[in-house]
Amino acid sequence: MPSELAASGSKATLRRLNLYKLLPFVVAGGVLHVATDAQNWWHAIVLAAGAAAGVVAFVRWAGGKLMTVAVPCLLVAGAVWLFGAAVGDSGGSFIGLLIVGPLVVPDLKRHRLAAAVALVVFVAVVGSTKLWLAPEEFRGDLIRFVLVPAAITAVVVGLRFPNRNFYDVVRDLEETREREAELAVMRERIRFAGDLHDIQGHTLHVVKLKVALAQKILRSDAGQAEQELREIHALVVDTISQTKALAYGQRRLNLQAELENAKNLLEAAGAKVTIERDGEPDPGWSDPLSQALRETTTNILRHAQAREVRIALGTTGLEITNDGADGTRVPELRGLAGLRERVVDGGGTLVAEQHGETFRTAVVFGTGSSR
Repeated sequence: MPSELAASGSKATLRRLNLYKLLPFVVAGGVLHVATDAQNWWHAIVLAAGAAAGVVAFVRWAGGKLMTVAVPCLLVAGAVWLFGAAVGDSGGSFIGLLIVGPLVVPDLKRHRLAAAVALVVFVAVVGSTKLWLAPEEFRGDLIRFVLVPAAITAVVVGLRFPNRNFYDVVRDLEETREREAELAVMRERIRFAGDLHDIQGHTLHVVKLKVALAQKILRSDAGQAEQELREIHALVVDTISQTKALAYGQRRLNLQAELENAKNLLEAAGAKVTIERDGEPDPGWSDPLSQALRETTTNILRHAQAREVRIALGTTGLEITNDGADGTRVPELRGLAGLRERVVDGGGTLVAEQHGETFRTAVVFGTGSSR
């Protein structure tokens, strides 16, 4: 589901870009057509209806809701083309059909090729009514009302099919990117599970052996059995402490390893990662910096569609900047909120701020700031 939403979002963005770029030309073409072909005011009204059908279909296509108006727009555009051929002497009155038809046909779920052929044939057949009504200018009308409109319609429909395939490619790329991000998060969870296993697996195995030993010597050497039980208790307490530390991100982490892990995770999700280093921070800050980097990486994978991520590590701290954030909604970052208290207790500051589609996370110790 997330990948489908992301893919549909990218398609919607591309269609909106097409709308912003092409709509002025579509409207201008319709106005010019009405101004040059209309012979009187009611001719202008009819021709304007055909152009308006094309504009409405184009706007709805950009919004991903073309099929809700496809039938009425096709009927209006087809009727206006018939009017232009039979009554209005307007060879350009197929402009509405030229816009609506090529938008509708490639978006059909099936029989798209048959629909494309039917559209071209319909344009040619309707245009041929002019030949029957005014046979004295057969050659000129054949070119103006049949050959040219049918050829232009065929070309535009043919160009629309590769265009639709382009949107399918964009959808597939987005779905792939989302799957990569989900896999990256799953790998992070697996890594956490591995850490948990490292903590508890060995301890439980030792506890099992010591319990068996204590049972074996309980009657023959009660003192030694008591010592084994004390050691078991100490092991369990220590394991509980380490598990809590792991759950709350307080386990000692390796900053260099976290940098490499973050880079690998983000690149696997399709982002370009740049790591800049200007000196090394104090080793005492390694844990909070590592945890901030891990938490920020998880947030980018979950809440953003980052194309570029910049990680700057300096003597005073760490700064992570990414694009692709949702500019309309700031995500709730509970992990960073919980980490901020630890950073403040250590004498530092943690800043998480969003400006448009850019998100910045910075952990700074001392008086300076990260680059």
